[in-house]
Amino acid sequence: MWSTYKLGFLLSHKSWTTSMEVAQIAHLLSETLSPDGHVVRASSEALDRLSQLPDFPFSLLSIAAGGENYGQKVAAATYLKNFTRRIINEDSTLSSKVSKEFKDQLMRALLQVEPAVLKVLIEAFRAIAVAEFVKQNSWPELVPDLLAAIQNSNLFSNTADCKWNTINSLTVLHALLRPFQYFLNSKVAKEPVPPQLEQIAKEVLVPLLAVFHHLVEKAVAIHDRTEMEMEKILLTVCKCIYFAVRSHMPSALAPLLPSFCRDLIAILGSLSFECSVTIEDGYLMRLKTGKRSLLIFCAIISRHRKYSDKSMPDIINCVLNIVKYSKKTSELNFLSERIVSLAFDVISHVLETGPGWRLVSPHFNFLLDSAIFPALVLNEKDISEWEEDAEEYIRKNLPSDLEEISGWREDLFTARKSAMNLLGVISMSTGPPMGNSSNGSSAASKRKKSEKNKRYGQRRFMGELFVLPFLSKFPIPSDANAYQPKILNDYFGVLMAYGGLQDFLRVREPGYISTLIYTRVLPLYTISACLPYVLATANWVLGELAPCLREEMSADVYSSLLKALAMPDKGDTSCYPVRVSAAGAIAALLENDYVPPEWLPLLEVVIGRIGNGDEESSLLFQLLSSTVEAVDEKVAVHIPYIVSALVGTITKLIPGNPEPWPQVVERGFAALAVMAQSWENLFPEELEQNELSEKWTSGRATIGRAFSALLQHAWLSPIYQSDREGEGSSPASCIDDSSTLLLSIMNSVSGSNVLLELKVSELLLVWANLISDCYSWDESENLSIFDCIKDVVNLHSKYGLKNFLVGRALSPPAPPVPQRSMIEGIGGFVSEAISQYPSATWRACSCVHILLHVPSYSFDADGVKQSLVIAFSRAAFCRFRAIRSNPCSLWKPLLLAIASCYLCYPDVVEEILGKGECGGFTIWASALGFLLTSSYESGLSEKSEIKLIVMALAQVVEELGLRKPSSGVLRDCFTSLLEASARLKEVQEENEEAEQDDEEEDDDDDDDDESSDYDELPTNDILMNVKCHYGKWNFFLDYLHIWLDRIRDLKPPPNIHGMWKFH
Repeated sequence: MWSTYKLGFLLSHKSWTTSMEVAQIAHLLSETLSPDGHVVRASSEALDRLSQLPDFPFSLLSIAAGGENYGQKVAAATYLKNFTRRIINEDSTLSSKVSKEFKDQLMRALLQVEPAVLKVLIEAFRAIAVAEFVKQNSWPELVPDLLAAIQNSNLFSNTADCKWNTINSLTVLHALLRPFQYFLNSKVAKEPVPPQLEQIAKEVLVPLLAVFHHLVEKAVAIHDRTEMEMEKILLTVCKCIYFAVRSHMPSALAPLLPSFCRDLIAILGSLSFECSVTIEDGYLMRLKTGKRSLLIFCAIISRHRKYSDKSMPDIINCVLNIVKYSKKTSELNFLSERIVSLAFDVISHVLETGPGWRLVSPHFNFLLDSAIFPALVLNEKDISEWEEDAEEYIRKNLPSDLEEISGWREDLFTARKSAMNLLGVISMSTGPPMGNSSNGSSAASKRKKSEKNKRYGQRRFMGELFVLPFLSKFPIPSDANAYQPKILNDYFGVLMAYGGLQDFLRVREPGYISTLIYTRVLPLYTISACLPYVLATANWVLGELAPCLREEMSADVYSSLLKALAMPDKGDTSCYPVRVSAAGAIAALLENDYVPPEWLPLLEVVIGRIGNGDEESSLLFQLLSSTVEAVDEKVAVHIPYIVSALVGTITKLIPGNPEPWPQVVERGFAALAVMAQSWENLFPEELEQNELSEKWTSGRATIGRAFSALLQHAWLSPIYQSDREGEGSSPASCIDDSSTLLLSIMNSVSGSNVLLELKVSELLLVWANLISDCYSWDESENLSIFDCIKDVVNLHSKYGLKNFLVGRALSPPAPPVPQRSMIEGIGGFVSEAISQYPSATWRACSCVHILLHVPSYSFDADGVKQSLVIAFSRAAFCRFRAIRSNPCSLWKPLLLAIASCYLCYPDVVEEILGKGECGGFTIWASALGFLLTSSYESGLSEKSEIKLIVMALAQVVEELGLRKPSSGVLRDCFTSLLEASARLKEVQEENEEAEQDDEEEDDDDDDDDESSDYDELPTNDILMNVKCHYGKWNFFLDYLHIWLDRIRDLKPPPNIHGMWKFH
């Protein structure tokens, strides 16, 4: 809790800042602008110390308002902004204690400072206003004071000595209204207008709109120039109204909405889209005001139909005069094009409303012929972007994430995208509801419901009646007219229009789409002339319509796309967008379950193009991943060939410096990982055909050798090189995908000679060090690391890996201290995963038992094992303490991980648990017993889980029996031990019955041996006797010794991998 002296502006005191404090703080702020990092750190630390003073924020405010120079003022405003946010965020209860004195001084400063300082200082005001006025409504004088400031500002007041700035006062109003653009309580179905917003609207906005009207009349009357201050006022007022009506409609504003809309229409009517107009600062403000006016129209049409219906005809006429300039979008600046885009959006909004059809349908011909289609045709700006920035061209014109067509979209930003969206809305419209007349209504009421539905089903979309006939009049390019620019440019627009019609086309019969594609798209791929701009768009259209294609048609589409994918550059014209769009369309076909008759042609094209540019290679790697993920046997047989071909290319792409790897290399590793998994999944171990088995084994060996060569180049080469330079390092990129490659390498090991040939030990040592330093976590990443850990342990048990338990010693003259071993690096990763990442807890804890109990630790490695026990038990108990108050599914893996550690070093674990929390050992033992009760919802279902608890509790009982034979904890643990044993026997019997019912499964000799241990224990009898004679302590101890003698001979479960299922 902050002390009452932490913030000066949290106190209602009358002290003023001393000139000495202000001078000192000003000097330190100036030093924070120094290029010397040491000076900046020292001055920042000094400012942090001074921030404890009660007058510190007053000093900052004083400097921000009247500092020696511009940099000092901005530095003071920035520090005050961050300081205010930090204090309010750390303890929101303090926000109500901001003193009136500070708020008054802050308001006075805001009304006077220059624009650059105001831009920063306003953020401090907003933080206080949100906390006090918006959330708590505890700043009653704010609105009256703000109104007075606006009325008495320099542009609105008649007095000559006014010191308040009008633009500043309106900026404060804008900051105050910004939080109200969203609903404040998302849990309320229909949130009423906040009273604070009603107050602002009534007391400030209503009189301000009267002034706004007069300013608009004055502004539009001036044709040859603009007044900067007046344009700023118009823009700021429009922003304020936008925030006020975006979600709510204050009652005081509703009656003024028609006149306000007329003012906005006047502003929009004053805009010029002629290229000859010079964009001066004042006119730039006018354009911004026009953009904000259209955003207001979108808001009131979508949110406040009740108040906007009467204004819709005028709004439509206004935006129709704007969209006709879409034919000039290639010549317009960004802001002007954005206005045209928003004008299209306004029409889409209106068309989605009840009266929309009546208002817009008479203009369909004009819209399509003079506005929408001109925005779609190819223009000079498109060609320039194609040549100068192909990625930008693809992002704007061939989007792979085109969302559903909707009249309510507000995120389109370009005139072309907005025109396509409007075209889609028009195509899905079916006209007004039939039977609106009184006669029609009475007649309809007499018809049967089935007849009504039949009649409705016969209604036809405007896409069929109007849009497609319009597009069909444009001839498709052919060899005869391929060099006529108008035909190519227009057909580019036709294809873009087809992309906008995808929602309409998807609701049509498949034959309808087939006819369209066969007659209007696929013939483009048979033309001998080079048509890169048209073909790229055609590829994109085919990709968007891929889910609607029939299987027999998909083959023809795939053949055409494959031809486009292999298209080389034509002279100075790059065909990169053609290949990119073709790759995206082919991926869409594959995702929709299309299986080509032959995979090799596609694979050869992809592999042949990879390496010709990083951006294109990245995309082709993604396509290759999609192709392999099809999990088709015809693809899988080519995986060894693909891997061998790609490894050399990726090796050349890996940079000489360790980090960071470029995206193309990461995509390459990801593609290889997909291929490795597909090869293992497609040919399971059950296959016993000799020919197929040998082919699979040979392919696995080829893949393993290729992956080993790649990782040696990526990991070992930097290490060898840096060893010569005196330091060791290797890249930490693509850890998860690299782990998948390592899994494939380890699976290919068939003997010790292969282990040495592939340098598996060296690669695993580097990998273990890399994952130990991996501190980032993603839910979808690092999954292969855990699988790799299990395989590493198994491989060591089978062949004995070098440096697995004890690291190699450095050569002289380095000190004779061994480097970190494999298991130490792995242990560091596992303990970090347990401590920091809840999503990894199950997987990490499942590795604890494997790392501690599967390897055979020599005497020299006993210290390594003990260090692992310390790290695992500390991490698991720390995580358990954080969630102890609420029993959940994570209890089980954490408690069982500690149990595995306890079986290795009971005294060490007991000491760690005691240091973690007083009585920590007792807490853990009690929680371990709780897992066996019915109160624990997750429960224990695996035999290995119960067996581990039995052995851990037996160890606990034995330790407590020697030291505290009369403690209540011993009684509880022994009872839990008996219950666990009874549960274990029940599970064992259930497993035996299941094995008897399944004749195809062989008996497991190891399981029989384990079950015989428990068959000798009279579990149920002892449990019943203990419960009956619980008060007889001697009787209890007798049974304790019987149980300890029998459990002491048990061994830990050899493999507890299935103990914790991956959640």
